[in-house]
Amino acid sequence: MTAAQLDAVPREEAATGIVLPRAPGGVSAVRRRVRAVLSGWNLSAEAADDVLLVVSELVTNALVHARPPATLRLCRVPAQGRGAVRVEVTDQGAATAAGPSSAPDPDEHGRGLGIVTALSARCGVLTHRGGTSRWAEVPAG
Repeated sequence: MTAAQLDAVPREEAATGIVLPRAPGGVSAVRRRVRAVLSGWNLSAEAADDVLLVVSELVTNALVHARPPATLRLCRVPAQGRGAVRVEVTDQGAATAAGPSSAPDPDEHGRGLGIVTALSARCGVLTHRGGTSRWAEVPAG
């Protein structure tokens, strides 16, 4: 997707925000909502799967480690001469080192940010007056 194609997207389709539910099944509920948004953006199946995986990892981290409330924001952005989907999860806390104080089972935990990095063109953490935002830009095609 080119930058010109992104500019042609109506504003209401170019960005969406979701308050993250702190309840059992919260991540799957967010995934369903994100899948519906992405289907309207006409992404390839592979790009949509990558975005959904990044969403799952960042949302799970926020629900487990972050200070509520947390929100997810998706928007389409130009990146490296083509389009990307920016996934941004913001919570009310200061940035801290990821992970609990005890060592997690490496087969069960600790790979999420590596997955986010592998699937993203760019990713990072922003600390601001309103809290902390963890973001990733996933190529859209």
